[in-house]
Amino acid sequence: MIKTQGKILIVDDDNDILLTGKIILKKYFSEIQTCNKVEKIPELLKNEQIDIVLLDMNFTTGATSGKEGLYWLQKIRKDFPNCSVIMSTAYADVDIAVEALKKGATDFIVKPWSKQKLVATLHSAMQLASSKKTIKNLEAKQDTLLKDLTILKTDFIGQSSAMKLIFNQIKKVAKTDANVLILGENGTGKELVAQSIHKNSYRFEQPLIKVDLGSIPETLFESELFGHVKGAYTDARTDRAGKFEIASGGSLFLDEIGILPISMQSKLLSVIQDEEFYRLGSNKKIKTDIRLICATNILYDELSTENRFRQDLLYRINTIIIHLPPLRERKDDIPLLSEYFIRKYAKKYKKAGAKLSKEAIKKLQQYNWPGNIRELEHLIEHSLIMCENTLLKAEDILINTAKINKTNDDLLNLEQIEKKAINKALIKVAGNLSEAAKILGIGRTTLYRKLEKYGS
Repeated sequence: MIKTQGKILIVDDDNDILLTGKIILKKYFSEIQTCNKVEKIPELLKNEQIDIVLLDMNFTTGATSGKEGLYWLQKIRKDFPNCSVIMSTAYADVDIAVEALKKGATDFIVKPWSKQKLVATLHSAMQLASSKKTIKNLEAKQDTLLKDLTILKTDFIGQSSAMKLIFNQIKKVAKTDANVLILGENGTGKELVAQSIHKNSYRFEQPLIKVDLGSIPETLFESELFGHVKGAYTDARTDRAGKFEIASGGSLFLDEIGILPISMQSKLLSVIQDEEFYRLGSNKKIKTDIRLICATNILYDELSTENRFRQDLLYRINTIIIHLPPLRERKDDIPLLSEYFIRKYAKKYKKAGAKLSKEAIKKLQQYNWPGNIRELEHLIEHSLIMCENTLLKAEDILINTAKINKTNDDLLNLEQIEKKAINKALIKVAGNLSEAAKILGIGRTTLYRKLEKYGS
C-alpha cells in the first residue's frame, strides 16, 4: 500500500485515543504525531510541517461544551492558516459541529471513531490541504511573476565571432542543470544570456525569477531570498514566500552576485549544497529545486579575492563561466543592433520606415561605448525622437564627438571612465544617490561600493 504523503498531529488528553489513532493511521499516512497537552500545539506547529490537526473538543475532565476545542481551532486558524483542522468529540452535538465548521474546521468526526470513516475523512482533508497548498504556491508565483518575472522581451542579437562563441556556449550549457556565472560590464546583456539559457533548458515551462541584489537593502536580503513567516520582524504581517521557493522547478537569476554580503554568502552556499532552506522566523525546512544563474560586472580575479567572496561559494556558482564581451569588442554587431532598436522605437513612436544612413552607422562604429548596448539603445531612441525625418543621418546621432576616434589606449583605464561617469551623475542630480544609481543603470548598493572604492 502506498501511503499518503503528509503529517497528521492528533491532539487528545486520552492516551488510549492517541495510541489507537496512531495504530490506525500509520498504515495509510506517511507521518503521524501525537500530543496529550493542548498547550503544546503552537510550539509543535511552529517547528514541524503539520498538514492536519485532529483536535479533540474537550480537555477538562467532565467538560462537554466544546469551548476549549473551539478556542484552539480559532488560534490554529489564525496563527497557522496553512494547517487544516478536523474536530473530534465523543458528543455528537450538531450545533457544535456547525459552529466548528463556521470557525474554519475542515471537517468534524465523532468518537468512538469508525476506522473507515476516520481514514476517509483524513484522506479527503489531506487532498484538500494539498490542493490549497498548490493554489497558494501558484498565487505566490503569479504575484511575483506580475512584479518581477523576467520576460523574454527582446531577442539576443549578434553575428560577430565573439557572439557566435557565446551562442555556442549557451547551446551547450542550456540543456544541463549546471550553475552558470555570467561576467561582463554593465549594459552588455547579461540578463539576456540568462534568459536564453533558461529558454533553451528543460525548465523553460517554469518561471525564470530575477533578483537584483543591488536593489535590496542588506537587512532584507534573507527575507527576499528565503521568505519569512508572520511576526519574523516588525513589518512581517503575513507569511511570504522567498525567491528560492517561488522559483522552485524553474531558474533563479541572481544579478550583481558580487555585492552579496559575506553574512549571506554562507547561507546561499548552504542552500545550494543542501537544496533546502528555512523561511526567516521558521524552523520548518523547505525543499527547493532551482537552476542557479548568477551575473556580476566585477572581474573574476577581483571577485576571487579571499576577503570579498567565499571561495567555496564561488566554486559552486561557476560550474560554467560565460564572459560577455563589451560592445567595443564586437563592433561588427553594431549595424544589426542599431537596426533592431530603430525598428523597435519606430513602432513605439509611430515613425514607420525609419532607418539609419550608412554614415550614421559608421559614426556609431567609431564610438567605443562605455555604456555598452544599453547606451546604444538609449542613443538610438533619443536620436529617433529628436529627428524630424525617417532617415537618421550622421548629424542626427547625438554622440559627443570628442569621444569619437579616441585610441584604445585612451579608453583602457575603465576605472577612470567609471569614476568620471559617477561624478557626472552625482553632479547632475545634486548628490542624490538613488537618482544617480538610476542614471548609471546600477543598483544603489553597487553605487555605494564604487564610491567607497574610488574614495568619492
